[in-house]
Amino acid sequence: MKAARQERLPQLDIYRALAIMGVLHVHSTSFAAGEQALNSPYYYWLNWINIFFKFGTPSFIFLSSFVLFYNYYRRPVTRSLIGNFYRRRLKYILLPYLLASLGYYALTLYVNGELTQQPLENLSSFTGALFSGSAYAHLYFVFISIQFYLLFPLLLKLLQSSNFWVKWVFPLGLVLQWGFILWNKYELHIVEKGSLSISYLAYYMMGAYIAVHFDEIKPWLTKPWKGLGAIHKRLTVLLFTAWLAAAFIHVQLWYEARHFGRWTDSLWYELLWNVHTMLSALVLLYAAFLISRKASRGLVTVLTRMGELSFAIYLIHPLLLAVYRKLPHSISPDSFTYVVFIYGGLLVAVTGSWVIVQFIFRRFQKAWIMFGSVPRSLAPQTKTMPGYLAGTGQTESGMNEKHGI
Repeated sequence: MKAARQERLPQLDIYRALAIMGVLHVHSTSFAAGEQALNSPYYYWLNWINIFFKFGTPSFIFLSSFVLFYNYYRRPVTRSLIGNFYRRRLKYILLPYLLASLGYYALTLYVNGELTQQPLENLSSFTGALFSGSAYAHLYFVFISIQFYLLFPLLLKLLQSSNFWVKWVFPLGLVLQWGFILWNKYELHIVEKGSLSISYLAYYMMGAYIAVHFDEIKPWLTKPWKGLGAIHKRLTVLLFTAWLAAAFIHVQLWYEARHFGRWTDSLWYELLWNVHTMLSALVLLYAAFLISRKASRGLVTVLTRMGELSFAIYLIHPLLLAVYRKLPHSISPDSFTYVVFIYGGLLVAVTGSWVIVQFIFRRFQKAWIMFGSVPRSLAPQTKTMPGYLAGTGQTESGMNEKHGI
């Protein structure tokens, strides 16, 4: 197997931008949809945003797998390759995760007046939180990504060994994921199962399958509508129809449960979330290539930059949301002003995080310690930056390789 450097796909940064906007919509409406505005006349809309945009994190999970298999599948698995792979994850993923976990955990203790109380107990509790992805609510995603990185070399070698495994990797991932879901529901009863990568195994395996077959799938993404064959057109219409149907049923099921207390079997919520978000990952992939072809240059530039900064934005935005929500106000959830206030949080999370992380990347050469690899567009062209080849903007292991966020 010959080593090959894959063509860079700039559309993936647009994909990241769409996915991070999904994450930010969910987080900015979490309190309103979960408890604060249950009786608001605007609750349907708030719940709709909160559930419809739940595709963010699963889409990043799909993308993480796609990017890794796209870059590594046609490269021989050597000790050097594996060593470089883990060194990069240690520097650009694990280190920022450790610092973010420590910062958020310490801040939580400070706000609760517990920072200087029982230091040994706090240290023990932090260690447990670090190894469960629970130091702060959003860090579970980085934690499950780390779990996948540990498994990746084995999965890569398995897929390289036989086309049989490539053919069946997605169905197998789906079976294992749902096997765990059912096992957990009836026997294990793990409350924080969302912090375990097996809960998302089908997304990882779908990303792997599409990456391996990307040369066959690429024409569907890059050709204009008129250039697509009849079968591709029908499948595209079917994809978007199924996606919208699953999304709206998912939204309605949660609206009935939250607003009216009409809860049903948990497996229905699991199934609809799974279908909705899995189809979303494919829709976002199609949309990213479509936007790259059809949108104005300005919009593409903005989305590309947002995608490049998405990991850093992901890490820092809960802090800005927490500060924003602490602002004194007496806005009733029954008023339209409350909806504006919620959207204000979204605006603060997007623009505030963007400004802060871009400033830090531009001003501090060691910013990668906190926020991961330096975006290509912010890396100086005259000298080598961490994780980049001088003057090219390419990562050491391929221009596409980047954490899912």
